[in-house]
Amino acid sequence: MNFTNDTVLITGSSNGIGKGLAYSYANKNAKVIIADVDEKNGLALKKELQGLNTKAFFIRCDFSSQESIQNLFSTIDRNEEISSPTILINNVGVSSFYNFFDMSFEQWNKVIQTNLSSVFLCTQKMALRWKRNQMRGRIVNIASTRAFMSEPNSEAYAASKGGIIAITHALAQTLSVYGIQVNSISPGWIQTTDYDQLREIDHKQHPSLRVGHPLDIAKACFYLTDPENNFVTGENIVVDGGMTRKMIYEH
Repeated sequence: MNFTNDTVLITGSSNGIGKGLAYSYANKNAKVIIADVDEKNGLALKKELQGLNTKAFFIRCDFSSQESIQNLFSTIDRNEEISSPTILINNVGVSSFYNFFDMSFEQWNKVIQTNLSSVFLCTQKMALRWKRNQMRGRIVNIASTRAFMSEPNSEAYAASKGGIIAITHALAQTLSVYGIQVNSISPGWIQTTDYDQLREIDHKQHPSLRVGHPLDIAKACFYLTDPENNFVTGENIVVDGGMTRKMIYEH
């Protein structure tokens, strides 16, 4: 699988899963646009990818801000090298958990705006460009298994991730007439740092017998953004080592 002719915009890609996706697409010869509020790590990642002879670009964006997202796309439009992305991965997210009785409306909104509203805004702006240029775009939204199951005090995060799955199948219907695919991935436990420090029980509790890592999500993204897989749209793929299918009791 090769993405030589693709330019991929990955939101929230200075760290974590997004950083792993940036590396993975760069290794498949795609141009990579790193978009994140974390400028220091984003610029460092850009330099690392360029050291791999990959064309990489960094644009600072606060995805809780509509104005900042507008600036992101205006910046892309002004750069001829990246003015026509072919793949959008809506990955940005804040994993903020608050005591339900103490959570403020501002805290709730920050999570919803960053995790869910950014999907709407980025998809709308990208799809308008694809529609205008008659391009067949591909979108992957990163949700979470927390859309289906929860721990206490995770209401804002769970709502945002459940909303991502819902907007994914809605967008797939709206945009299909323009040849735009929209799918989502729900990761489970994906360890992005210090993988070798995980305990044996961390791995063995998974039916897969290991904790996930960013490459597991990248492989699912590759499948969903491969132009030959244009029959798949409106789908959510769970990548969690089998944990959401595991029945758990205390003995």
